[in-house]
Amino acid sequence: MTGKRTIASLWDTAVAEGRATPAYLVEEPDGTWREVSWPEAAQAVDEIAHGLLALGVRKGDAFGVLAHTRLEWSLFDFALAHIGAVAAPIYPSSSPSESRHILEDSAAIGVLVEGDEELPLVEEARDLPALEHVLRFADLDELRARGREHATKHPDAVEQAAAQITDDDLFSFIYTSGTTGPPKGCMILNSNYFEMVRSALLVQDFFLQTDVLLLYLPLAHNFGRYMHLLGPQVGLTIAFCPDPRRLGEVMPEVRPTIMPTVPRVLEKVHTGVTSSFAEATGVKRRLIDWALRVGRRVSELRQAGRPVPAALAAQHRIADKLVYSKVKARLGGRMRAMISGGAPLAKEIGEFFHTLDLLILEGYGQTEGTTASTCNLPDRYRFGTVGPALPNIEVRVADDGEILVRGPTVFAGYFRNEEATREVLREDGWLRTGDVGELDDDGFLSVTDRKRDIIVTAGGKNLSPQNIENDLKSSRYVSQALVVGDRRPFISALVTLDPEEAEKWARAKGLDGDMAELAGREEVRELIQGVVDDVNAGLARFQQVRAFVVLPRDFTAEDNEVTPTLKLRRRICEEHFAEEIESLYA
Repeated sequence: MTGKRTIASLWDTAVAEGRATPAYLVEEPDGTWREVSWPEAAQAVDEIAHGLLALGVRKGDAFGVLAHTRLEWSLFDFALAHIGAVAAPIYPSSSPSESRHILEDSAAIGVLVEGDEELPLVEEARDLPALEHVLRFADLDELRARGREHATKHPDAVEQAAAQITDDDLFSFIYTSGTTGPPKGCMILNSNYFEMVRSALLVQDFFLQTDVLLLYLPLAHNFGRYMHLLGPQVGLTIAFCPDPRRLGEVMPEVRPTIMPTVPRVLEKVHTGVTSSFAEATGVKRRLIDWALRVGRRVSELRQAGRPVPAALAAQHRIADKLVYSKVKARLGGRMRAMISGGAPLAKEIGEFFHTLDLLILEGYGQTEGTTASTCNLPDRYRFGTVGPALPNIEVRVADDGEILVRGPTVFAGYFRNEEATREVLREDGWLRTGDVGELDDDGFLSVTDRKRDIIVTAGGKNLSPQNIENDLKSSRYVSQALVVGDRRPFISALVTLDPEEAEKWARAKGLDGDMAELAGREEVRELIQGVVDDVNAGLARFQQVRAFVVLPRDFTAEDNEVTPTLKLRRRICEEHFAEEIESLYA
C-alpha cells in the first residue's frame, strides 16, 4: 500500500500486484459466466476516468449513479474515485421525486443510469441547473472511446488527478434510507472507506484471496458498497447478481464461498429448509431429526471453543453427507460464511444454520459509521449478538443505553445540514447511533432496538418490538410482522402471510382463495393464533401479543413500507394500516 488512504490508491495497488485470480464474474446474456481479469478491469476504469475528464468532470463534482448491482456500476465508481469526483448513489427502486432530491441535494453535474427503463426516474431532475450529463450503461463504450482519445493527448491526466486526492477528500455521498424523513446525504471520506476495508485484512482469515463473493446487495447502500470495495483490498473475486430474486439459481452456478446478505433473505431460506424438513416422513424424517441433534451438539461445542470428540465428529461427517450437504448445495456447496447486516437477525436463525454446518456472522453498523462497527468473526462468534468491535473502532454504551461508536470510519457529517450533524456527532468524536444495546464482559454487543422504536406501554413498561417480530417471523407461515403498542394498554401485531407456505397449507386443508381471501378466513386466524401463542409462551406478560390482524397483503417497497434493504418503515406501515391498528384496540 502507498501511504495514502484513498480508494484510488487502493485500486492501483491491487492492479499493480498482478493477481492471477479474476477480479469479477459477470453473467452473459446466454447464461454463461465470464471472468473479468484485473488488467481488463483496470483498462476500463482508466478509460472511463479519462472519458469523464473529457466531459469536464473534476475533483469535488458529484455524479449520480442509478443502477442495479452490476460490473458497470463498480468500474464507474473506481473511475470517479481516480479523478476525485464524488458518487451520489440512487436506489433503482427510488421514485422520481427521491431521485431528484438526491441529484439536487448533492448538486450532481451528471447521472449514470442503467438503461432506458431507468431514464423516467431522473426525468424530474432534468431541469436542475447543475445537471449537465445523463448517461446510460449503453453510452459507456462511447465514453471509453472518448477516454482513449483523451489519454493520447493527456496520458498522465488521470494519474495527476489521483495524486491530488487526499485522505480527507470526499469519496461518496450515501443517502440514508429515510425511515424517519427525507434522506440525508452522509459525507463519506476516502479515509473512512479505506479504513473500513483495511479492517478486513486485520482480521485473520475473514476474507481470502481465493474467495468468490456473491454480491446482490444494492451499491447505493453502505453494506453493498463496502463489499464491492473489498475486491481490490483483499484480491477476492466478486460475482454480481443484479436481481436478488434469482439468487436460488445463481448460487449453484457461481458457487460462492462468501455472501453478504440481509436477514430477510436468510429468513426465506430458513422457511424453505424447515418446510422441506417438515414434509419428510418415515426413515427420512428420523434421519433429519438425528442429523439436527448431532449438529446442535457440534454447534454448542464450537461456540464454546471446545474440541469436538472423534466419535461425534464422525457422526457429523455422516450427517453432513446425508443431510447438511443437501442444504449447502442450494447455496452452491462451497459457502464458508454468510455475513448478515442491515437489520437484526433472529438468534434462532443463526443457530439453525450453524446446526447445518453453515456459519452466519452477524455484524452491526450504520451509514454514519461507514458500514460496520462490530462483527462476529470466524473464530469468535456468539449468536444473538453482533460481535465485538472491529479493529481500530471503539464501541461503548451510554448511561441511557444508547450505543456510541468512535474511530476512523465515522463519517464527516450530513451534507449541508450542520444541525442534524450536531445531533449525532459529539465534539469528542463519538457517534450517537440511535440504537439501544448492551456489551457483555467479553466485548460482544447486543442490539436491543432503535431508540425511537422502543415501545412504552400505557403501564409504563419498555419493550423492544424487533425481538417479538423476529420470534413471530420464525414461523414459516409468517412473512412479516409489525408489533405496535406505544402508549397503548397492551401489545398487538400486524402479521402478513408467507405466500408459498400459506398456499401449501391452504391446499392441504382444502381451502381456496388468494392471499387476501385467505387472510380473512377463520382457519388462517387459528393458524396464526397458534404461532402467537408459541411466541407468547416465552415472553413476560407485558410483552405478550394480546391481539393481532392478518393483513391481506405483504409490506412492500412499492408502497414505501420497506427500505431497499427490506427493513420495515414503521411509521409508514402504521399510517397505511391505521384502521386495522385502531380496530385492535376498539
